[in-house]
Order: sequence, then C-alpha cells, then structure tokens
Amino acid sequence: MGLASMEGGIALATPIRLAVLASGRGSNLQVLLDAWRQGELPVEFVGVGSDQPEAPALERARRAGVPTRVFVCDNKAEQEGQIVAWLRETGTQLLALAGYMRLLSGDFIQRAGAPIVNIHPSLLPDFPGLRAQRQALEAGVKVSGCTVHFVDEGMDTGPVILQRVVPVLAGDDEDKLSQRILQAEHQIFPEAVRLVCRRLTGSDI
Repeated sequence: MGLASMEGGIALATPIRLAVLASGRGSNLQVLLDAWRQGELPVEFVGVGSDQPEAPALERARRAGVPTRVFVCDNKAEQEGQIVAWLRETGTQLLALAGYMRLLSGDFIQRAGAPIVNIHPSLLPDFPGLRAQRQALEAGVKVSGCTVHFVDEGMDTGPVILQRVVPVLAGDDEDKLSQRILQAEHQIFPEAVRLVCRRLTGSDI
C-alpha cells in the first residue's frame, strides 16, 4: 500500500501495520476488512493468524487478499513464540484480537512489540471471561453491551477504548442477547481501531 492506497478514503503517509488473531467465524475481522477496503481505516493489513486451521476467519482473510498463518502447537510457550516471530516478520504495529479464544500470557504481551486490542461482549469490568452474555442474563442486569480495550496481563482488565450499551430485553436468551451485542461490536470495533491508529500516528484524522 502506498501513500494514498485507499480510494476516496483515509490516506496516511505511513499506515499502521495491522495484524489480527481470530479463532472462529471472523465476523469482527470482516468488519475491519470492509472498513479497510472502503478507505475508513488508516491501516495496512499485514496478516491474519489463527489457532484453528479450519477457522472461517482465515477464508475471509484470503478472499480479501490478506496473508494468513496458522499456529497449532500443544505447547503454549512455543505457540506464542511462533506468533511473536510472525509479528516481527510482518512488522506489526498493532495487533487486534477478533474472537481469539486463547488467553495470552504476560510474557507474550511483553514480547509482542505492539499494542494489543481486544473486543469483549460485556460492559467491562462487568462479566469478564467466557460466556459474558450468559453471565449478564444470570445476574439479571437491565443493560449489557460490548467493550474494546487494550490487552494487559489480566483477564479482560486492560484500559477501555470504547464501549457500546445494549439493552437486555424481556424474553432474551443467550443467543438473542449475543446477536444484538454482536451487532454493536461490529459498529465500535472499526471505530476503536481507528482511534488507536490516530494515537499511534499522532494524526487528527
């Protein structure tokens, strides 16, 4: 990508080199890819990685012309070492987790060499960890939502970048609430990545 690589959209002299890790369907990856192709993100996609060889997210990346990499290893330290090497190989400046289902170690976070952002289906600090939507329903809350945050060494404890509130409706089950929260995730994830890119570049865009 060059100085003005996206037609009719954002063009930075040095787009942020973005890599994504995903484990599943990749719908949040897709919204980033769509925003990038529409010129709405000042990034260069340098790769999409996964711990699942058959993850649909990888096919989404391939269709967009983004290189992919699979990291399958029984040893967590070895797997994280492979990912760190990939980040350095690709010159990654920002790593986004889009449904990546493995908890990253503190050692990985220190060695990654780039900020890491994650999207989570609750209004953190409420309901960290797995099945956040079920946690919200079991707690009987009236609102839930989603959060994009920086990743630190805790479980969904890093500084918040953006949040979006989603009401919990009468008759909601885990699937219904999850679908509405996912729609909100699709709205804020590209916006949050753009905000982080602005911080990294010092741009007013």
